[in-house]
Amino acid sequence: MAGMPVAPPTLRLSRGLLAAIAAAAVVCGFGLVYLIGTADFGSDHGLWIAAELVIGFGFVGVGLFAWYRSPGNRIGMLMVATGFAWYVGQLARTDPPLLFSIGFTLENLYVAPAVHLLLAYPSGRLEGWFDRALVACTYAAVTLGFVPVALSVGSAAYGCTGCPENVFLIAEDPSFGSAWLDGLSVIGIVVPLAVVARLVQHWQRASRPLRRTVTPVFLAGGALMVTLATLLTLALLGASRDLVDAVFYATLPALALVPYLFLAGLARGRMLRGRGLGRLVRRLGTGLERGELRAALAEALGDPSVELAYWLPDSRQYVDAEGRPVELPGPDSGRSVTEVERGGRRIAAIVHDPTLLEDPERVREAGAAAALALENERLEAELRAKVEEVRASRSRLVEVGWRQRRRLERDLHDGAQQRLVSLALTLRMAQDRLGPDGGDAGLLLDRSREELNLALSELRELARGIHPAVLADRGLNAAVATLADRAPLPVEVRDVPAERLPEHIELTAYFVISEALTNITKYAAASQAWVSVKHANGRLLLEVGDDGVGGADVARGSGLRGLADRLDAIEGRLYIESEPGRGTTVRATMPSA
Repeated sequence: MAGMPVAPPTLRLSRGLLAAIAAAAVVCGFGLVYLIGTADFGSDHGLWIAAELVIGFGFVGVGLFAWYRSPGNRIGMLMVATGFAWYVGQLARTDPPLLFSIGFTLENLYVAPAVHLLLAYPSGRLEGWFDRALVACTYAAVTLGFVPVALSVGSAAYGCTGCPENVFLIAEDPSFGSAWLDGLSVIGIVVPLAVVARLVQHWQRASRPLRRTVTPVFLAGGALMVTLATLLTLALLGASRDLVDAVFYATLPALALVPYLFLAGLARGRMLRGRGLGRLVRRLGTGLERGELRAALAEALGDPSVELAYWLPDSRQYVDAEGRPVELPGPDSGRSVTEVERGGRRIAAIVHDPTLLEDPERVREAGAAAALALENERLEAELRAKVEEVRASRSRLVEVGWRQRRRLERDLHDGAQQRLVSLALTLRMAQDRLGPDGGDAGLLLDRSREELNLALSELRELARGIHPAVLADRGLNAAVATLADRAPLPVEVRDVPAERLPEHIELTAYFVISEALTNITKYAAASQAWVSVKHANGRLLLEVGDDGVGGADVARGSGLRGLADRLDAIEGRLYIESEPGRGTTVRATMPSA
């Protein structure tokens, strides 16, 4: 699907690389402390030294921790990049002309990885082309965008009194530089506001667990973007230098808070993980009823959307707790999957909110703690899956049987029955030719026609018993009415649905009613009977009753046992109420679709 996030390549942070980057950050940080402290221009050296250490070390230190802990997530890498980009910008407050000129040109470089970090948080991936366009625009603006300024504007024209010379200056043109900076300011206003809008959208689409994670960082990042947009708006409108400087100083706390809020979120996650795992272990120790394991894992992980899937090694598929096959969500589904193993064997998968991948140990530890319970539920799910396979196989066999009965009925009707009718016509024509004085031959023809008519009648009864034509042509309502008309005692028909039902449902209902009426005729000594067919809660409810002698027993009659077996094949049930002297009521329930 277009616009879905693409997983970034993984760059694992070895201990050697971590130590090298940390050492570089320390050297750069304290080197800048010395250079800023000994600079002959500017003021508030102490403030900038503190900001350089707090912001730079904060981003690099927390970034290295996050990068080492989750190498597949770019958030740590982006934090490290933001910290070093901040160091580059701080070169504009040092005396060496080359270092000053680099800082002068790239003073706003930190904004690009910061924007990238906010839009990619917490997954480390950018969602869609718009986010990627914002990030690309920001990187271009803070790098290539400031090259014309560095080539045409000197440090004095930029408003820096006593600053070193800009060594990149080729031909000073303050008017061109001012116009170019105004254009960059417009971009610098639009991009941060667009970032804030995207952060709001990301927050609104996030699940409840994800919101708890991203809210502090989004608030700090949103405050940073708003103050940057305000700063550039004031500069574009020609506000006083003191006001612009005051707003610029206001951006520093928001920027400084981002890594520390991220770190606080990690610490809170570890604390919650410990509490959640403790509660999970206690609940597992007391024993869980069926279905409670999912709720216990959801509570331990802080994610109410947790789902469980159980692995069946024989069929090599996942099933739910009822044994029904399930498909695990794909990479673009907005869900994540963590597999659970026990003794080196895959037993289950936990489907959860992707924000839990920010703390993968939490999911793995919860899965390991619940592995035995998951194994037990997996075995139960496997048993249910096998029962479901047997049920499905039985349903297929029943359906094949129904189709064969229907085909046999058609063959009898269109084949043998038609031939017998043709033979009866031939015999009649032969008798007509013999005339009334046919003698013994005429008598033989008469007997042959009687036997043939009897055979036709029996054949029609057989075909009707296999699959009644009225049921196939006009449905259950008409078929029940026909059964009632043919019964030797009065039968009241109540509430039979007029709409057609699936063929196997109609056929089963018909034979249940037919067999029940036959039993009433043979054994009940009843004066009347009644039939009712109703829909109830997605099932079909059949009742056949009489006012006879009662005392019917499923165990003593093959007909009633046959009905029970026929119903069981389609997940139906048979119930008998038959007290002696108080009549009999046969009730049957079955699916209605």
